Amino acid sequence: MSLRSELRDSMQQCRSNTLTLIQSLDYETFCTQAHPDFSPIGWHVGHLAYTEALWILQRCAGYPPVFPEYHRLFAQDGLPKCDRVGLPAIETVLDYLAAVRSKVLDYLAIAPLEEQERLWKWLIQHESQHAETIAIVLALVGLRTAIGAGGSPLNLPRVGDFELKDAQSRGGMVLIPAGSFVQGSDAIEAQDNERPAHEIYLEDYWIDRHPVTNAEYRSFIEAGGYQNPQWWTKQGWKWLQDDQITHPLYWSSSSKSPILGDLGGISRLNRSDNSPVCGVSWYEADAYARFVGKRLPTEAEWEKAAQFQTMLGEVWQWTATWFESYPNFESYPYPGYSQTYFDQAHRVLKGGSWVTFPWAMRNSFRNWYYPHVREIFSGFRCVSGV
Repeated sequence: MSLRSELRDSMQQCRSNTLTLIQSLDYETFCTQAHPDFSPIGWHVGHLAYTEALWILQRCAGYPPVFPEYHRLFAQDGLPKCDRVGLPAIETVLDYLAAVRSKVLDYLAIAPLEEQERLWKWLIQHESQHAETIAIVLALVGLRTAIGAGGSPLNLPRVGDFELKDAQSRGGMVLIPAGSFVQGSDAIEAQDNERPAHEIYLEDYWIDRHPVTNAEYRSFIEAGGYQNPQWWTKQGWKWLQDDQITHPLYWSSSSKSPILGDLGGISRLNRSDNSPVCGVSWYEADAYARFVGKRLPTEAEWEKAAQFQTMLGEVWQWTATWFESYPNFESYPYPGYSQTYFDQAHRVLKGGSWVTFPWAMRNSFRNWYYPHVREIFSGFRCVSGV
């Protein structure tokens, strides 16, 4: 398959996946800001069109701006998140999305891909990341609806049927031998913050074979983990007290009863004891690790371990590492894409979740959030020394 055909097919499959997420939405859900830190679903949809038009049609093809009336509304820096709720009708936004994509695919037929391949692959990953955010907002909308109807925050929707494998070894750890490995990636699809690939040496360590499960995390709750400051960092304990947190966001005391139905193509799921705990902040993950006498892995430890066992597509997994640049970092496609977040305030997550599209799923891929964030589909593994 030619590169041109590969890109076209990937873009169309990625777009089909995105549209599946929103196919059943009503206008109210489309415009709802479910959490102050997240834009409405409809804004993300319009932003996809705006970004493709900006980078491909204007900057690569040199075409004049298309649909300039939407630029301020859907630009990343156009409006505060709280002001992004006044959106056009769903059909209007979808027409905008389709019209831009049609022009983009026309240009793809003649684009000089030897110069632009990296940008096209960046755009596919950009859509993948925003699609996961749409899935998160769908979960938050459903969670809020359930609580408003007298329910409780039990479970979240998810795609597919996933449960931890290899029950006999669940709870066990894997020894990762000392030695050097290559961290990061220089592949064409690698984001700027994954580059450059570089060699790093690590001593022996043990890492959990699987992410921490609901059943395992319940032991922390039932032992009074949320009431005992000895397990928490100073900042984590303050966050816990200020926000009155008593359990993960997507939690059930029984892990048996679903509260969220079929939202936007995300399947209903009974989350079992053996599923990874999900919706935990870095503070919660770190506290649990202390409780069991372990710690969170560094990003390098997580990435090296992923070369020995499959660790992708379960839940995003918190690491102990602050998000920062690798040596000889070069920003792409613009300075603020990653560089703005090299602020010693964001922790790295690895591994992707069950809703992460394949174009953003690889061992070297880096996600980053503030340590208090738990609305994302986040869990964790633990490590210990030899």
